[in-house]
Amino acid sequence: MKTTKDLAEKHELLSELFKLPKTKEEWDQYRLSKDQLDHFEEYGYVSGIKLLDAEQIEVLRKELDELRDPKHPLHHLFYEFHSNQSTDPNTVLFHSLGHWRITEGFHDILWNPAFTMAAYQLLGERSVRFWHDQLFCKPARHGGVVAWHQDYSYWTRTVPMQHLTCWTGLDDATTDNGCLQYIPGSHRWGLLKKPELAGNMDALLDMLTAEQKANFKPVAIELQAGHATFHHPLMVHGSYENTSSISRRAFVINVFADGTESDTDGEMLRGSTIGVKKGQQMKGKFFPLLFDNRSID
Repeated sequence: MKTTKDLAEKHELLSELFKLPKTKEEWDQYRLSKDQLDHFEEYGYVSGIKLLDAEQIEVLRKELDELRDPKHPLHHLFYEFHSNQSTDPNTVLFHSLGHWRITEGFHDILWNPAFTMAAYQLLGERSVRFWHDQLFCKPARHGGVVAWHQDYSYWTRTVPMQHLTCWTGLDDATTDNGCLQYIPGSHRWGLLKKPELAGNMDALLDMLTAEQKANFKPVAIELQAGHATFHHPLMVHGSYENTSSISRRAFVINVFADGTESDTDGEMLRGSTIGVKKGQQMKGKFFPLLFDNRSID
C-alpha cells in the first residue's frame, strides 16, 4: 500500500512483511550463538546472518526502484539524497538517508525480529534505539567506491559511543561487485579522523600509525542477498568499485543503545532534531525504540 504520509509517525509494523514473535521461545530462534558474539568481540564484526527471505528481498527491491526517483512525491522526507556521491566522474554511488519515512517495507525492516534480536545482543543486551538508515547502490560495471572509514567518526555528535551498524545486501555481494571489506581488530584502534566518504579510497591510510598500517589487512565480506553483517562503530571498513556485470544494492540500519545523548545543539539529520538539544537523550519521533527486555518477557 502506498502512502502520502511521513511514516516516522508510526513506531510499529505497518505491513505483513514481518511478524513479531509472541513468546520468548519464538524470539530465541533469532538469537546469535556464543561463537558469533565472541567473534564480534574479538574482530569487531559478525557476518552471514540471514535477515530476509526471497519475498522480502523482492518487496524491498521494488521499493528501492521507486525511492531512487528524485520525483518521488515524498522525496522531501529524505535526510540526504545523492543520485551520485562518487567524486570520480566515471563511477556512480547512489547514497541516501531517511527512506524509512517513505515506504512501508523499509520502515518495517527496523522492527524485523531477526535484526532487533541480534542488535540487542551485540549492544550488550541493552535496549535498541534507531539512529538512521542508509541506502548504497553500485550499478554494474561502473559502481563507485566507499572510502575506508569508521562510522563513529561521522557520529561524534552523539555520546557515549554505544552504536552498531547492520549492512544487508539486496543483491549477492562479492569481491567483484564491491562487497564490504573490513580490517579485523581495527575497532581497537581508537577514533581516527574522518575522510570523504565517497572520495579517495585510501585517504585514511595517511592517518594511520606504522603499526596500524602493518595490520591493515582487508577481509572481503561476501554475502548472499538477504544476509547481513554487523560491525562495531570504530571498525575500519570500505568497499571497492563494482566492475562486475551484477549490481550491488544494499541498505544499512544504524542503531545505538537507549540512553545515548545529543552532543550538539546543531542539526543532527536534516529536519530531525526538533526537541533534542545537547545533553538530552536521543528519542522521540525520529529515534524510536526498536527493542527492549519487555519484548521477550
